[in-house]
Amino acid sequence: MILEARRIRRLTERLDAVTRGSSGRSIEAILEAHLEKVFQVGRELDQVSARAAIIDEQMRRSIQRVGLVRFNPFEDTGGNQSFAVALLDAQGDGFVLSSLHSRTGTRVYAKALTAGQADAVLSTEEAQAVERALGGARTIERAALRQPAGPAS
Repeated sequence: MILEARRIRRLTERLDAVTRGSSGRSIEAILEAHLEKVFQVGRELDQVSARAAIIDEQMRRSIQRVGLVRFNPFEDTGGNQSFAVALLDAQGDGFVLSSLHSRTGTRVYAKALTAGQADAVLSTEEAQAVERALGGARTIERAALRQPAGPAS
């Protein structure tokens, strides 16, 4: 009987240690704290998801497609100092900016684009810049490979 009482006492001590945890709190309190933490993480995840949706919507309207063409429009100037650059968002909305450099001055023109289509007639170089912007990195890389050595374009 004494042996059984000792065993029961040891088992009771072990059970108390398990149910109280190392910090002395009950297992119920530990589980409640973990459950509250899970709910807190869920609330934070909802907030992060809402912010990500807002950022995603804003990003669609940001400039993310760029196409650049450098050229020499006049025989009396050296180098490809003139350029056309297309700056577009994910839907192809944006503008194409052209700069024509000559010995007497530089002129800058801008034309609006909606879904990749201009509101005015595009020059050959402007159309190439829009095509490069809409075509993505692969089109730009292929065009760079075809161009002769010289100033960067």
